[in-house]
Amino acid sequence: MWIVPEREIAGLMSREAAFEAVEAVFAAMAARDAYNFPVVREAIGHEDALYGFKGGFDRAGLTLGLKAGGYWPHNLEKRGEINHQSTVFLFDPDTGKTHAMVGGNLLTALRTAAASSVSIKHLARKDARVLGMIGAGHQATFQLRAALETHAFEKVIGWNYHPEMLPNIAAVAEDAGVPFEAVELPGMAEADVIISITSAFAPSLMADHISPGTHIAAMGTDTKGKQELEAALLAQARVFTDEVAQSVSIGEAQHAVGQGLLAQADVRELGAVINGTDPGRTSETEITVFDGTGVGLQDLAVAASVVDLAIAQGVAIEVDV
Repeated sequence: MWIVPEREIAGLMSREAAFEAVEAVFAAMAARDAYNFPVVREAIGHEDALYGFKGGFDRAGLTLGLKAGGYWPHNLEKRGEINHQSTVFLFDPDTGKTHAMVGGNLLTALRTAAASSVSIKHLARKDARVLGMIGAGHQATFQLRAALETHAFEKVIGWNYHPEMLPNIAAVAEDAGVPFEAVELPGMAEADVIISITSAFAPSLMADHISPGTHIAAMGTDTKGKQELEAALLAQARVFTDEVAQSVSIGEAQHAVGQGLLAQADVRELGAVINGTDPGRTSETEITVFDGTGVGLQDLAVAASVVDLAIAQGVAIEVDV
């Protein structure tokens, strides 16, 4: 078995490689060449943590495995560790033997950012110039860096529940040479693209905050009860996701579907847009939403790439199991 420690990931996986891996796996899912297993996600009753497993099998790439981990909300304040913690395990699909164990923290951040940027590439208007950010935590910085590479954005606007955290994303925008402005939520009407990346259980982005033609990447809702967008907003939009079953059960669409404002059949796969079997955006004034729930196959795709690179570069550790 190969081990790729967390400390090696930054030198192995780029944003570009993560984008390519995620885009390819979304396409494979829509073509039914890959599928995810049911998600296990539980509040464990200790440290307010959410813990779970996401896994799947990519027949085309012969990638089998799972990611174990979750969200420990007090890690940063108590221990100086990031709140999201995870490890990816890969198995040989021919024998079932363990193939690799890979540090999943940075990979999770990169693949989550890649998913939203894939959606922006395929669903946002080509003339999008103002990027809105809702959320300013650790993951938001990855989201912003990746998104700025998809379009010629001329301005970033941001809002956060805790305004004192906004300098986190302001610094990323300024490093990219793009001006940043803090706004109140109604100010999001200026944005052509909005990324929402919070851990909220109540909506912040409302239908009347959005202008026609906006694309929204809703990336924070991955558990029953979480919500970032008003359900009425999804009812007005053309909705896409990584996996429909997750979207309507633990993703942003759970609320609109539960209230009868949206049918499961109205939620489409982003992979179908990538494959050309769904038209995606159908007009310049249409509002589009990507409900990014996070699927195990994303983690497996980036982890498999990292293992190959780590072995080739001699930084993977081989152990007997």
